[in-house]
Amino acid sequence: MALKRQFDMSATFSMASLTDVIFLLLIFFMVTSTFVFPNALEVNLPESAETTALKPTARVYIDAEGQLATMYGEGNSWEILPDEQPLDAFLAIISQQEGDEAFVALYADVAVPYGRVVELLNLGQKYNVKVVLATSAPATVPADGPQQQ
Repeated sequence: MALKRQFDMSATFSMASLTDVIFLLLIFFMVTSTFVFPNALEVNLPESAETTALKPTARVYIDAEGQLATMYGEGNSWEILPDEQPLDAFLAIISQQEGDEAFVALYADVAVPYGRVVELLNLGQKYNVKVVLATSAPATVPADGPQQQ
C-alpha cells in the first residue's frame, strides 16, 4: 500500500521580507546619522612672495641642573649667568635696548621642571619681552650644556 504525501514542501525562499528589513535599517541609519555642514566663512587670505624668519634678540638656555646661560645677538658664545645675577636683570637690559621688538628664544632641557619654564615666561611678560619656547636644541650648545667663555 503506497501512501502518497498530500503536501509537498517547497524549497523556495521569499526575499521580500529580507529587503523590507534592509530598507528599514537604511532609513533608520539615515535618520539617526548627523549631517556635517561646514560653517566656515570663505576668506581670501593675502599671499606673500617672500617669508622672513625673525631672529631672536637673545637666547636663554637652561640645562638639567637649572643653570642659566644667555647669548645676546648673533654671537656664538654662551655666557653662564652666575647665581647672584638673576635673569630678570638680563631681560630688563634687553627690554631697554630693543623696546617692543625684543624677543627671546628659550631653550630648556627635558629634565627642567615646567614650573621653572613658566617662571621665565612670567619674567618675560614682566619686562614686555616676547619669550618663544624653542623646540630644538641650539646648534652651538654641546650635549653637556653651555660652555663658559
